[in-house]
Amino acid sequence: MINIVSDMLSDTMSEELTVNVPSRSTTLLLVHGAWHGPAVFDALRRELSALGYPSSTVKLPTSGPDPRGGLRDDAGAVRDAITAIDGPLAVVAHSYGGVPVTEAAALPGVEHLVYLAAYQLDRGESVGSFHGMPEPADTSGLSPIIADPRTSLYADVPDDAAGLAVSRLVEQRTQSFTDRVGEPAWHTIPSTYILCEQDQALPASEQERMAVRAKSVRRLATSHSPFLSRPAELAALLAEIVTPASDSLPDRSEGSTC
Repeated sequence: MINIVSDMLSDTMSEELTVNVPSRSTTLLLVHGAWHGPAVFDALRRELSALGYPSSTVKLPTSGPDPRGGLRDDAGAVRDAITAIDGPLAVVAHSYGGVPVTEAAALPGVEHLVYLAAYQLDRGESVGSFHGMPEPADTSGLSPIIADPRTSLYADVPDDAAGLAVSRLVEQRTQSFTDRVGEPAWHTIPSTYILCEQDQALPASEQERMAVRAKSVRRLATSHSPFLSRPAELAALLAEIVTPASDSLPDRSEGSTC
């Protein structure tokens, strides 16, 4: 299986950061990937706060500790997080997080979807089917973390941050990779794909296949986890994307490499 199916991030839940921002700023809902949790976004959230953007996170049930359910459970958690936020909202999905966002995010208030080295799947696709893999007979178990996550997930992340991220990786339900998407939210909500060009988990060639589905494409010269390796640059790029002008970008436009 392609590396990503064993390398979606998953930390333990982080405490909510206190953010003082203008009341009408677009809120960014950050959705983690497999094997990760919300704490993986802490550095990015600090940078977003410094730029005046509030942010929130969601814990996906299929990522441990004590993982449960499948895509529909993760989608339910994303829906609950969206409906709890007042005002304009952009949803930023990383890696596997793109799947429940695609399934759940077509809701009032959501103005933009951002897929960060993420699965922007179409109707009837799953992570496994996208990679051409047969569905396992038993999907009730757990998927092992990829070997050498330090290289695959965090190749350009400073040692201290990478070590902490590796220590926080948790179990992931196999069912999350085999459940298929229903009606994709990106069919009706503008989306941007941020392609990570040095990704060793979800290779750039695989990201390109999904990026053609987005309204616009931006690129970062990073590995799989720019929220840890280059949080300030990623925050600046997200701020640019979620401004109202971003929705007027011509179809299939590509930003310059950051």
